[in-house]
Amino acid sequence: MNFAIIGCGFIAKKHALAISNISGANLIAVCDRIPGTMDYYIESYGATPYTDSVEMLKDSLIDIVCICTPSGLHAAITEEVAAAKKHIVLEKPIAMTLDETNRIINAAKINGVKLTIVHPNRFRTVVQEAKKILDQKMLGKISHINCLVNWNRGQEYYDQAPWRGTKVHDGGVLMNQAIHNLDLLLWFMGKPNEIFSMDATRLRDIEAEDVSTGVIRFESGALANVQASVTVYPKNFEESLTIFGEKGTIKIGGSNALYFEKLEVEGLNDYQIEEIINRVERDPWGIPGHQRIIEEMIHAIEKNHDPAVTGEDGKRALELVLAFYKSAQSKKLVSL
Repeated sequence: MNFAIIGCGFIAKKHALAISNISGANLIAVCDRIPGTMDYYIESYGATPYTDSVEMLKDSLIDIVCICTPSGLHAAITEEVAAAKKHIVLEKPIAMTLDETNRIINAAKINGVKLTIVHPNRFRTVVQEAKKILDQKMLGKISHINCLVNWNRGQEYYDQAPWRGTKVHDGGVLMNQAIHNLDLLLWFMGKPNEIFSMDATRLRDIEAEDVSTGVIRFESGALANVQASVTVYPKNFEESLTIFGEKGTIKIGGSNALYFEKLEVEGLNDYQIEEIINRVERDPWGIPGHQRIIEEMIHAIEKNHDPAVTGEDGKRALELVLAFYKSAQSKKLVSL
């Protein structure tokens, strides 16, 4: 299948590399308002450059478009791509508002095209192993979960582009970094009912929050503590997800949540636990998440089923972030 990319910033390189690693997938076009940003894709992949997406979308050879623009532009561009009958791989977050999100989902449905949202952490080896354990109910009733993202994003990160750290086009640590971890929480735990949150902008000169903390009550009754920041000195400190159940404890940890730091499950003996841990440590990243997302999209088109991460999945993650923001602003408990 033939791919195009709209928006040739940093994240677009991950899409291009993923496409190049998939047999039969080809990057044939790129689009950006700044011509110089496309040079890498012209030289490395032989992609045809465009500064006008409308012109690019006239190319009947393009099957799938990866949208890698600032988040605040997602809705308008997705509608344009869907109207051209191209399938869509959309970077996270799906959008900045629920109105924009509904426009995106409706555009894909009306035009009969597939839509997937880039939440690649689901495909990490350790996450896949944890999901198997949870799906088999091996932990029993879940008591509570700790979700921590304490990273570093220096001021130079936000100074790269004027849209970074803005509420309209980017959001803060919850919308931009921790939304992947919130997606995992929802994937593991199901529907949230109540949220209470506080946030602040402590160290970075940005409009949005650089630190956030909050509590979620899920429909099951389980509670989750969420802490996210980009203010840690001098580099990423931790990304972890710890699940406490009546029959076991799982901690996925490290600076990038790649390993089991704790795995105790009533139904697994020492040998079985060691096997799982070794399987993760042999290949912690697995096939890169962007590649898996794109491969799953190709399969969804070929077999005519939903992609692995749907527009509705993206919407649920956004709803949770927006509930955190609403609670922090109103200083009240928010019900979903």
